[in-house]
Amino acid sequence: MAEGERIDSAPLISLITINYNQAVVTCDMLESTRQLTYPNFEIIVVDNGSLENPTERIRQGNYPNVTVIVSPDNLGFSGGNNLGLKHAKGDFYFFLNNDTIVTPDLLETLLEPFRRDSTIGVTCPKIRYYDQPNVIQYAGYHPLNSYTGRTWAIGLMEPDKGQHDQSGPTYFAHGAAMMVSQPVLEQVGSLDDSYFLYYEELDWSARIRRAGFQIYYQAEALIYHRESMSVGKMNPMKVYYHTRNRLWFMRRNVTGFPLLVFYLYYFGLAIPKALIQYLIRWQPAYLKAIKDAIIWNLKHTNKQARSASPPLAVTA
Repeated sequence: MAEGERIDSAPLISLITINYNQAVVTCDMLESTRQLTYPNFEIIVVDNGSLENPTERIRQGNYPNVTVIVSPDNLGFSGGNNLGLKHAKGDFYFFLNNDTIVTPDLLETLLEPFRRDSTIGVTCPKIRYYDQPNVIQYAGYHPLNSYTGRTWAIGLMEPDKGQHDQSGPTYFAHGAAMMVSQPVLEQVGSLDDSYFLYYEELDWSARIRRAGFQIYYQAEALIYHRESMSVGKMNPMKVYYHTRNRLWFMRRNVTGFPLLVFYLYYFGLAIPKALIQYLIRWQPAYLKAIKDAIIWNLKHTNKQARSASPPLAVTA
């Protein structure tokens, strides 16, 4: 069956979300899915080793088409979504944070670009903050700076006045909400489990783009996001994974002179600056998080870091 025909006939969409000690938040998201107007979707909730099994609470909510998969261990963002994929039956896969609220036409709007262009591999909606419903969190991504390892979301913290209502290709997907086609999984594979938390969608986006697919920002689609509900605004775990995975991402995706400049910048400026801040505030747990993040990278070889695929083109 041709791609256009398959999409026109309302292909099955597998909506995959992760719960970790947030059954009430997850149920709020599931409650919002009642308003979805798309006729053919399933929902897979992966519980990531929560203290309390959410299955009964979700069952009592009588939400449509929901399957709960309980993992005895916390597999992280990557591992949890990959476990959900093993149980998904869809033609498209919609990875959605449990701390989001959907809008009625979200699924069909995210599907529409796939119909127009077979090179599109991922679509992402506009994301606004749940607590500031007219403030943008994501309207696409700026390109990666290969010398600092930084990128940032287009429109971040801007009031939405329609200035980012133009859909189009972008550099990275946002992990809070991304619809992925089956050919991407067949050709690129799934999220990399080594990240556990943070940077995994940036790494996946880089691999997807290298394989010739587009990441597409679909401005007409919209969700609301309660940011950082799972891990909080700042804590040692967040510092550890941000530090560890920023370095890991760069090792996997940048090479040559830009990577050398990044090392000089990261270890000569960024890391010392963070260490000084945590010393002044005397936050030993944060100091240990940075130390452990660097040690983790030292224990993982360049061969492992390069295993994904060829490096990204340099963007200053």
